[in-house]
Amino acid sequence: MERLAKTRTRSASQRHSVPLDILVVDDDEASRLSLSYALTDAGHKVTEALDGEEAIALISERIFDVAILDVRLPKVDGLTIFRRIRQKSPSTSVILMTAFASVPDAVASLREGAYDYVTKPFDAEEFSLRVIGHIAEHRALRNELEEARKLVASRDAGSPIIGNTPSMVQLVERINTVAQSDAPVLIRGESGTGKKLVAHTLHARSPRKNGPFVAVNCAAFPENMIEAELFGHERGAFVGALRDREGRFKAADGGSLLLDEIAALPLPAQAKLLRVLEEGVIKPLGTNTSVPINVRVLAATDQDLKELVSQGKFREDLYFRVNVVDLTIPPLRERRADLPLLLAHFLRRFYPGRVPPGIAPRAWTALMEYPFPGNVREFAHSIERAVVLAHGNEIDLEHLPADIAAAATAQATPPPPAESEGGEGGLRPLAVAAKEFEKQYLLRALKLANGAKTQAAEMLGISRKNLWEKLKQHAITDDDVETE
Repeated sequence: MERLAKTRTRSASQRHSVPLDILVVDDDEASRLSLSYALTDAGHKVTEALDGEEAIALISERIFDVAILDVRLPKVDGLTIFRRIRQKSPSTSVILMTAFASVPDAVASLREGAYDYVTKPFDAEEFSLRVIGHIAEHRALRNELEEARKLVASRDAGSPIIGNTPSMVQLVERINTVAQSDAPVLIRGESGTGKKLVAHTLHARSPRKNGPFVAVNCAAFPENMIEAELFGHERGAFVGALRDREGRFKAADGGSLLLDEIAALPLPAQAKLLRVLEEGVIKPLGTNTSVPINVRVLAATDQDLKELVSQGKFREDLYFRVNVVDLTIPPLRERRADLPLLLAHFLRRFYPGRVPPGIAPRAWTALMEYPFPGNVREFAHSIERAVVLAHGNEIDLEHLPADIAAAATAQATPPPPAESEGGEGGLRPLAVAAKEFEKQYLLRALKLANGAKTQAAEMLGISRKNLWEKLKQHAITDDDVETE
C-alpha cells in the first residue's frame, strides 16, 4: 500500500533544545497541516497519517515520542490506535483531539493513560509551545537523570564523593595525592559541604586505611572537658573522673583523627594540641607520663582561621601546623551542574531496590534556582522529604520543603507591567508565562468537566484537594469557569 504519510525535517529556525519524534493523525488536512507546520517550526520531527489504518502501520514499525490522534478517523478510530500504542509503546505520550468534546470520553482516556485530551479548534503554535514543550521538557529532564543514574551506578565503590564539575574533579585528584602522605590536612568548606566525607575518603585511600578512623566535634564539648576527651584522663583527675579513660588520640592510634570544627578549640587546648603535633606524644589528665601516639591529624572548619588568628582567637603556630596541606570543598551553589548526579544518588539511597520516582520540571527548576545555604546536607534532606511525601509518584513542587517552594513561587511572581512586557520582542519571563499557562489549563479542564471539580481533578491527574489549592493560588472562582 502506498504510504501517504510524509516525514518533515526540522526547520532551521527556532529549534527546540530537545526535538521529539511526533506522529500526527488527522483526516482533516487543514488541521493536520497547521499542527504539523507548528511542530516542525518548533524543531520537532513530524510524521503525518491521514487515517487510522495508516497510523497503525506506522506505529507497528516505529516508536514515537508523541502521538497526536484525532478521535474520529476513517478505517480505525483514534481510541483504538491509542490503546494499541499503550500496548506496544507505553513510553509514547498520546494526546487525543476532537471537535466533539465529551466529558466521559475525556475522563476515560485520561484514566487509561492519555497525556491530554484537547478540543478542536485550538491554536497550533500555542499547543506546540505549551503542551508539546512541556512533554519535551519532561523527556529532557528524564534523560538527564537517567544519564546521571548510570554514572552514579558505575562509580567505583571507593569513590563516595559525587561530582563531575571541574572543581570536584580537581578536589578528588588532590585527595588521591594527599592521601598517600602522613602530613596534617586542613579541610575547609561551608557547613554541609561534606568535610567529614572528605576526611573519610582521605583515610580510606591512605596507607592507614586498616587503622581506626576517629572523629571528634570540638564544638560539642564544654571547655573544661575537651582536653579530657582528646587526651584522656586517669581516675580522680577531676570531679567525676571515676575511672581511667583513653582519649580520642589514643583511640585513633595507627589511624586518622578528624578534629571537626577545630576553630571551636579553646586556647589552652590549642597549646596542648600543638605540642602533640610537634612531639608525637600525649599526656592524659592527672598524669605526667608521656604516651607516644601514631596518628594522622585531619582538621575541618567552616571558619576563616586566618581571620581568627588576627583576632587572637586561634594560635598562629597551630594554624601553620594543621595547614600543611589544605583542601577546599566548593559550596553547592558553585557546582550546580552536579545537581543531577546528586539527585540520582539520593533518590537511589532513599528509594532503594525500586525504580526511583521522576521529578516534575517545575520542581527541578526550583531545586536548580534555590541557593542551598545548607549545601549538600540540605539538598539530601530535601530529597528525602520529597521521596517520603511523593510516596513513589513523581516529585512535584508541593513535596519540596517550604523554603524551596516559596523561593520558586516568589520567582514566579509577575514583575511590574513595564518590566513584564519589556525586553527584546516584548517577551515575558518564562516563570510568568508558565504560571499563566497553568491557570488557563485549569480553566480548560474545568470547562471540559462542566465545572465539576472532581471530574476536573481526575482529568488533570491530581487530587481534589490539590486542585482546590491550585484554584486558590490562581484566585479562580466559580464565576471564572465557562460551562456548556
